[in-house]
Amino acid sequence: MWNASDRPLSRLRLSLCWLLLALVLVAGCDRQAQAVSSKEQVFDNQNFRVVRIDLKRETLSLHWKDPESGEPFGTINALRQWGMTHNRRMLFAANAGIYDRQFAPLGLYVENGKTTVPLNLSHGNPASGNFSLLPNGVFAIYPDGHAAVQTSTAFKAAAKPTTWASQSGPMLVIDGKLNDQFIDDSNSLKWRSGVCAKTPHHVVFAVSEAPVNFHTFARLFKEELGCRDALYLDGTISQFYVDGEGYAGAPTFMVKPYAGIFAVFSQTTP
Repeated sequence: MWNASDRPLSRLRLSLCWLLLALVLVAGCDRQAQAVSSKEQVFDNQNFRVVRIDLKRETLSLHWKDPESGEPFGTINALRQWGMTHNRRMLFAANAGIYDRQFAPLGLYVENGKTTVPLNLSHGNPASGNFSLLPNGVFAIYPDGHAAVQTSTAFKAAAKPTTWASQSGPMLVIDGKLNDQFIDDSNSLKWRSGVCAKTPHHVVFAVSEAPVNFHTFARLFKEELGCRDALYLDGTISQFYVDGEGYAGAPTFMVKPYAGIFAVFSQTTP
């Protein structure tokens, strides 16, 4: 016989089932979100935006020119709009390595397996700015999906084909040690961005939220982020874009057109 007292119990069981389902869905969404995670971190009384990318779950790519028109994207927003027209949502973007006065990459640039600009081992050219601070280096992603940061000479010696690669400089951290050219109390303060491969499939980008010197920025990667090798990307013009958060880094009025842009897009939707 049905008992009226069973009704509250049935409702309770149903509510618990819905709650459990909601928790499962939230956990699933959170795991997906963590494939590209963004966090503001304070180090040495300075604020930094740190973005971590799991390369086993998301594809990090490099973009310079629109493959259809051949025109440089120039800005993160232009690349974002291009992604939208191709049903791809930009999850993350950052300017890549240093470029020349013609807005072309100053060093190695490999996009989707094609080398557009060769490795640049020219030394001591003052016109190259920070690129000429040695050693400079290469951030590369290889055909098997793993990433690495190496000095340019080590990259050349390895002679391995890459899918995506950008050369910049100087190296911030080399085999667990700070670049010995950096001065602790230097008054050369700039917005700065950099990258490391903490593990072969765990890439970490960081950009300062205010001007810092090279020494402090390199220490961030070594001491706070635990990177054994880290590469400086660029200075005053550096910005990151994170989906749902907007831009971080240099003020917009400081930004100039970029020659290369790292990006993570969501998978193409039907």
